[in-house]
Amino acid sequence: MGSGDRAPADRDPVNEEAVSVRPPEDAPAAVRAARGVSPMALLRACRPRQWLKNALVFAAPAAAGVLVTAQGAVGALIAFVAFCVAASGVYLLNDAADVEADRRHPRKRHRPIAVGLVPVRLAWIAGAVLVALAPALAALSGDWRLPAVVAGYLALTFSYTYWLKHQPVVDLVAVAGCHVIRAFAGAVAVDVPVTSWFLVVVSLGSLQLVAGKREAELRASGGGSTRAILAAYTPGYLAGVRMMSSGAMIVTYCLWALNERPGLFYGVSIVPFVLIVLRHNLLVDQGVGEEPEELALRDRPTQVFVALLLVSLIIGIYLA
Repeated sequence: MGSGDRAPADRDPVNEEAVSVRPPEDAPAAVRAARGVSPMALLRACRPRQWLKNALVFAAPAAAGVLVTAQGAVGALIAFVAFCVAASGVYLLNDAADVEADRRHPRKRHRPIAVGLVPVRLAWIAGAVLVALAPALAALSGDWRLPAVVAGYLALTFSYTYWLKHQPVVDLVAVAGCHVIRAFAGAVAVDVPVTSWFLVVVSLGSLQLVAGKREAELRASGGGSTRAILAAYTPGYLAGVRMMSSGAMIVTYCLWALNERPGLFYGVSIVPFVLIVLRHNLLVDQGVGEEPEELALRDRPTQVFVALLLVSLIIGIYLA
């Protein structure tokens, strides 16, 4: 490839944007020679769309009614930024370690590190810097517990990357646990108690999302996935875990809304909550769900149901 040539372009099936497809063998070096390292490519390697998961840190402050206060908003925002930095650092390190496997994956081959737009060495350095920076940012909250929670999240994430992701069933719980830690961090950041109702709903919801993600990956792979753990599962088992989690979560939420927080708008919130759960189950059965955050960004019915849920809860918590 000459200095004026460009890598052939394709369309990323996830982000629907033009990306470079890695040519064989010496493509990464050639791409870097032709283009250099683009800041936008490095940003894409940090997976900013995945930051949507970190919005879970706002759940506990919002439910406690403190998100409208200055202290609550600042504390939750610090937790959100710290988790975004931590997650991006982990993504960079993981993609650098799995670069060869990603290049064989039909979707992951479009990632900037796999394509060669971001050198592996740079990904290692940037990832290590972000991982070290995340607890320091969390310390800005003035409470030692938030950096400890961020460190616990990083420990669980690295344990998953290098060991737990190879253990059937345990890998599901580990990924779900990362979501639960995010939600718990929000409560720690604003110093509000975490109720058992909150933890149960978040835990079951996380398990439903993870099981749906694995099920969609298994269906899409047709037995040829680069994720080895999928060989230990069957679509029926993952569908069973998903249905069990969603059913238990709906019952728990209804008990909370009708008994623990009596009020018209809490009861009304049950309807959009159930619709969100049912919609997710339908999409997974249709073969969608490998990237749950993409459903929230692209599926219009899900967006409408989430908006209705938020409106009913906001009125119930802050106005009624």
